[in-house]
Amino acid sequence: RCAGSAAAGAMEAREVLQGLRDSLRAVLARVRESEPGEGREPFEPPRFWDALGQAFKEASQEATKLSLAFSRPPLPSAENCQKLSEDVQNAVLAVATVYYWLPKGQGTTLRKMVRDATTEVVEGMIQLTETILVSPLGSLSQEQLISTGGLWEACEQVSTLPRDNQAAVVSALAAFLGVVKDALEEMENALVEGQDPYSDIVEDEELGFRGNRDTYWSEADRKLLSSCMGLMKASKACLKKVLSAVKAYGKAESPEHIAQLDDLADITNEISPSVDELALSMYPPMNHLAVRLNAAKLASVLKKVLEITKTSHICLPSEEGWVQFLTGAVDHNMDKIKNFTQGEL
Repeated sequence: RCAGSAAAGAMEAREVLQGLRDSLRAVLARVRESEPGEGREPFEPPRFWDALGQAFKEASQEATKLSLAFSRPPLPSAENCQKLSEDVQNAVLAVATVYYWLPKGQGTTLRKMVRDATTEVVEGMIQLTETILVSPLGSLSQEQLISTGGLWEACEQVSTLPRDNQAAVVSALAAFLGVVKDALEEMENALVEGQDPYSDIVEDEELGFRGNRDTYWSEADRKLLSSCMGLMKASKACLKKVLSAVKAYGKAESPEHIAQLDDLADITNEISPSVDELALSMYPPMNHLAVRLNAAKLASVLKKVLEITKTSHICLPSEEGWVQFLTGAVDHNMDKIKNFTQGEL
């Protein structure tokens, strides 16, 4: 009889956990899709951040309770199961609700970061629930430990979130700069290693030419490469300069300033994918036309970044010099790329 009631208890627990998982999935879909309201009351940042911190902390505590309840026998009673499930749901709903308080007017870059952090907490809770469901109930699996730890980390993120749109844009720009630095370094290493490894071998009699053409750069390739590297270096310099100007002069007080910072974040977000596309087309065997097209795309993104910077509040008279200099550097490298590929068109 005991075994029978234990089996019935396990079945009930699974049903409650499945219901919980489905409710959490519905919350996740809402967070991903819907726009926060503008809020009827005036937005008070200190109140918002306190409430968000509290909601994340409670979600972390509820996750711990849920994980512990199912980590050893006996299983919680049907009543306790229900209570645990409701507490978890309420904690996750509180996290989502507080996120909705953040109005659009505070900046789309900031809002995206808060939404990503909120999404991670909801996803973490879904994953924990699923892990408990697939493990033998009443035992602590390695997966459950990892899930619980991952959720704690997601909840702790709230303390490192930027508190306004200026800080959010600084954080985004720093991430973009990191990606571009890596791409540039990778390309510089490839160029050093990419000296023709067979240059001391006489031509292959039968092929009439060394058969490894596809693995190194020709003289014409190298000329084109140096201008492409110039463009990649301009990308890095551009991000570096915009980042330091936003750090020094960026403001998030007025709607106009907040919107200008968002425009900068949106356009600079296009730099690293464009750098990557150009870098990929630079490896041998090189198609010069593809390189030219990718270079033109990157150049146009950089010109846009510089134009938007120039008209925004971060471009003090002291900043105008580098904006002009980098605009010239982009044009100069692009002209050279056009000249080297003229015969290819």
